[in-house]
Amino acid sequence: MPVQENEGEALRSVPSVSSASGSGDRVEETRAGGTPAGLKRELEELLGPGKVLGRVSDLVKYASDASPYRFVPQAVVVAESVRDIVKLMGYARGQRRHLVFRAAGTSLNGQAQGEDILVDVRRHFSGIEVEAEGARARILPGTVLARANTALARHGRVLGPDPASASAATVGGVLAGNASGMAAGTTRDSYRTVASLTVVLPSGTVVDTGDPEADTVLAAAEPELCQGLLDLRDEIEADPELIVRIRAKYAIKNTSGYRLDAFLDGETPAQILRGLMIGSQGTLGFVSEAVYATLPLRRAISTGLLFFPSLNAAAAAVPLFGQAGAEAVELMDGQVLRATGAPDLPAECAALLVEFRAADDTELAAYERAARRICDDLGLVKPVPAAGNDFTRDPARIAALWKARKAFVAAVGAGRPPGTTLITEDFAVPPDRLAEACAELLALQRRHGFDAAVAGHAAHGNLHFLLAFDAGDPADVARYASFMDDFCRTMTERFAASLKAEHGTGRNLAPFLELEWGSKAVALMWRVKSLLDPDGILAPRVVLDQDPRGHLRGLKTIPVLGTAADACVECGFCEPVCPSRDLTTTPRQRIVLRREMLRQPPGSPVLRELLDAYGYDAVDTCAGDSLCEPACPVGIDTGALMKELRRAGHSGGAERLAASLATHGRLAERAARAAVATAAAVRDRLGERPLALATGVARRTSRSERVPDWLPEIPAAAPRLPRTQRQGAAAVYYPACVNRIFGPPRGRRRADWLPQALVTVSARAGLPVWIPPDVPGTCCATIWHSKGYDAGNAVMANRIVERAWGWTGGGELPLIVDAGSCALGLSRDVTPYLSASNRELHSDLSIVDSVEWAARQLLPGLTVSTPAASAVLHPTCSMRHGGSTGTGTDVAEALAEVARACALEVTVPDDAGCCAFAGDRGILHEELTAAATRREAEEVAARGYDVYLSANRMCELGMEHATGEPYESVLVALERATR
Repeated sequence: MPVQENEGEALRSVPSVSSASGSGDRVEETRAGGTPAGLKRELEELLGPGKVLGRVSDLVKYASDASPYRFVPQAVVVAESVRDIVKLMGYARGQRRHLVFRAAGTSLNGQAQGEDILVDVRRHFSGIEVEAEGARARILPGTVLARANTALARHGRVLGPDPASASAATVGGVLAGNASGMAAGTTRDSYRTVASLTVVLPSGTVVDTGDPEADTVLAAAEPELCQGLLDLRDEIEADPELIVRIRAKYAIKNTSGYRLDAFLDGETPAQILRGLMIGSQGTLGFVSEAVYATLPLRRAISTGLLFFPSLNAAAAAVPLFGQAGAEAVELMDGQVLRATGAPDLPAECAALLVEFRAADDTELAAYERAARRICDDLGLVKPVPAAGNDFTRDPARIAALWKARKAFVAAVGAGRPPGTTLITEDFAVPPDRLAEACAELLALQRRHGFDAAVAGHAAHGNLHFLLAFDAGDPADVARYASFMDDFCRTMTERFAASLKAEHGTGRNLAPFLELEWGSKAVALMWRVKSLLDPDGILAPRVVLDQDPRGHLRGLKTIPVLGTAADACVECGFCEPVCPSRDLTTTPRQRIVLRREMLRQPPGSPVLRELLDAYGYDAVDTCAGDSLCEPACPVGIDTGALMKELRRAGHSGGAERLAASLATHGRLAERAARAAVATAAAVRDRLGERPLALATGVARRTSRSERVPDWLPEIPAAAPRLPRTQRQGAAAVYYPACVNRIFGPPRGRRRADWLPQALVTVSARAGLPVWIPPDVPGTCCATIWHSKGYDAGNAVMANRIVERAWGWTGGGELPLIVDAGSCALGLSRDVTPYLSASNRELHSDLSIVDSVEWAARQLLPGLTVSTPAASAVLHPTCSMRHGGSTGTGTDVAEALAEVARACALEVTVPDDAGCCAFAGDRGILHEELTAAATRREAEEVAARGYDVYLSANRMCELGMEHATGEPYESVLVALERATR
């Protein structure tokens, strides 16, 4: 549904300060209709209509990845199977079209973009099968790397590659670029740890290189290809000088061009093919499955952030820690340290992030002793305030140190001038020349007018740096071009560098490949491309490009939005946690679409189409859970931005109505409970169908944002709240409004209603709670906040704080809240809407999530008599924001602890995420919850459990709707287990 009039004004009201309004990279008016009709018809006939995305908004949202490039495809295809890929290969050959495969879109060099048919291989190519007790893993290419490692961790194993983008990058992308990371070096990357691949060749032939008959199958299907690979192998082996050249190039990290050492390492065509596919960036075929040999997961970890007086001093210390057994040694110069929030230090300072990993604490202690002896002689700088220069085993501190290092790209990029494009480069030099290369790089950046900063995997001679420039300014583009010419020539001639160490060749280094490798080697690479992809259908210009200025094509402008989203570098780290990622848009895509709107002139037909789509695709189907904020390296809360657009879309009348409902909260609550009771009575008498029909008609005749769907899981109305006493109460219990409106799950007793269960179990533990009689009519204000009704939000926020202060005796007693989202809202979200005096009252309150209350206060006083045999647990998204609302306990940890008290075996699905029910999103847009929970529901359905647990009534409804299983509060299960 289109954005409302006020929302549209909000989207268009901020002028760009870059040259984007006259930008040459805006979508042309002729493309307002999206995919050309003939192309769309042919693709739908080939694959089916549901697999082709053809609106202009679809094309725009796929036109950007984490790179400085932007190419709008002609069509986007969401492939569902290898059969689809084979059909697309045949179509592209027959119609002389080009295909580009895209998974996570975290590529830094434009590898996930194409100008013709873009094939999404993330959505339906996800999954991992662990084999040989974890020694091997069979993985589909759309599987997020961190997700694969989660499955392997149960077996004490891990994948070798460990790029900083592991939380978002997929295994297919990691393999396609041969990404390595912090500790992988040249021995743990995909090239060294992939046992076999299943490949779809451009001819349509599918070959499993791990099949004992692979060479026989390949020879029968592709005799010319087999002979061509063997001929190339013989030619290379007959050239001793070339062999020396190839071996030297791969003695350090190198992802430039094709893996010519595959001809030296593989004996048969299938073995050579396996090696060539790794790092080929989707230009030689499609990898539909990879079998990795895994590595031991060394769980004992100690990490230190060490500060040095200079970059040279830091670089000189790198080999010392490598010799002491460090798994990772990361270099950060002064600008990187400041951008990532390190202590205030002189500009010339630098740091090393050093990590040791061991099988046990005894081995780790030996590493720590050796590291501290090294540190004693290094003349380290003492930071102010004191932090760093010591080693820690605390997981939270280690995670914080690595988060800062991994956020290098986005954190430094966030500080770039508004409207500038960010380019991330990486290269590698022999490790013994690291300090010299760092100094030369910084001098090059300064000489060309760029802010000088460098970081990298120092133990492997692998350095990273950033460049920011205005892609809409020809002079600035010329400055970038001059730098690249200077950089590439200097690093190859002086340092024998790899111009791409782990990011893949990509569009920005393809024109410089011959400068690095020489004409003989590059000619062989062209022959490899012609042999495997003779029709040139796959990813043109991504690895090989004869245009010396090809790296200047498609540079994207960055219109200024005037919001927190301006810091976005389109890295895509937000996408795996977004509930709407498989339905409409992701946080990155919401920002990408807004930027395109600002590129468009007023009245543009493209702008009109984008606005028409944005209301549903971006605003309405945003769950507003803000999980994108902790996932984003610079903390952009796209959920909050969408709530602001909802607020902007409200008319004055809607705001007044919302404020009136808040003012008369008791009547509104009574009406809601009566409506639920009436609906339940109709259902009991006539069944579900009349209710579904009635709501369906109402949604078609009104804006769907105002009329909810009817879901069969919706329970009957709540009974009266339990009677409790103020005298002797250990805490004030505040039942959330949803628990005051909805009763226990269908078919369950009053004892299984959360308010009754919490009162009962608290008394059983010797800590009775009191429910104030004037609770009805109050609310944590979260629903008003999420819908963007400021006046109603202010009414509710101030009312609840004033009453809570009175109920708790000015904060003498804790306020226990039985919904995580409400506890979070009362703790954090209400404060901007409070009066000055009520803000002071709020500061006196101790607001505690009921799960924390149970874990820290109730469990010690309870005896579990009848635990369930097994439970599956759905953590709520409010808990995923981390931290505590009151006791200092991590809420997610508390949830797991209570669940373990209720059941002998507790499982948290690997694919657990936000259910997207989000208060009322799930009953306004049932399809959103269905898409968000699909993978988790499949995992839950794979086996049976005795109980299904969560900690928020609406999340429980959402998960019950998704799985068909009776989800309930973990506190209800605790009461039952301790009877």
